[in-house]
This record gives sequence, structure tokens and C-alpha cells, in this order.
Amino acid sequence: MLPVSIAADVYQKIVRAKIYIDENFQQPIDLHRLSREACLSRYHFHRLFTRIYRLTPHQYLTRKRIEQARVWLAGEDHTIMEICNHIGFESIGSFSTLFKKEIGHAPREYRHLAHAKRQQPRSFIPHCFIETYGLEIPAAKSNIQEVPPQQIV
Repeated sequence: MLPVSIAADVYQKIVRAKIYIDENFQQPIDLHRLSREACLSRYHFHRLFTRIYRLTPHQYLTRKRIEQARVWLAGEDHTIMEICNHIGFESIGSFSTLFKKEIGHAPREYRHLAHAKRQQPRSFIPHCFIETYGLEIPAAKSNIQEVPPQQIV
């Protein structure tokens, strides 16, 4: 549903600029380029983009880059410097600072946590899942021995 005060053709122009960000986030993108893509003035474009997406164009671009960095950091194919350069950040310092601000962990720490999480076996299976699929859970190794009911007083 479109906001009442934004005409459909103008809305489509803003969406076109957002799609441009989605497809070209690894390239240098500035407000001038985006407003040209939308065929609107920079001021008008910035105001409408922020109104529609509840983020400024710069915030949206940064989040898009950080989300892609998260995907690549969880893999093992690229160094942090390669990821930084490939997603469009000019320096590893600005990338690391923004990544930590958005995610709560530095890129290296996030990579370590993602790899550790991937290697951990899933030890908890909800009871409803076990019941639904008729799974048998192997007995866990434990030093606790069950007391027969007749011995409980």
C-alpha cells in the first residue's frame, strides 16, 4: 500500500533507485547517482526514500553491504580485506567500525563465532518435533543412574 502523499510514478522511481542499490552495492554509490537513477532532485529523493524505507539511502546501502559481509564472513573463501574491498568499503577501518556497530562483533570475531556455530552439533530437539516425526533419541551418556521406583521412599 502506497503512502497517500506519494504518487505511484514517484514511488516507482524510488523503488528503481533501491533496486539499483541492491544490484550495485559493491560499487561507489552516492546520493547524486541515486537521485539521477530516480530522476529526482537529491533533496526530494532523499526525503522520499527515507519516508518509504525508514532509512536514509546511505543507511540502506551500509546495511546492504554489512549483510553481504555477514554471508561472506560465514564462509571461508575470502579474507576480511577482500570482503571489505569487494563490498565497497574504502578502508578496513571504516568497514570494521561499521560492522561492529551494526552487528555487535568485529568481523574477525563474527567469522570465528559463525564457524564455531556451524561446527557445533545441534543438541536440542524440541519434544513436539520428536513426537510429530516419531524420532527415537539415543540415550545420552551420563553418570547418573536411574533408581527403580520400588527403592524410592
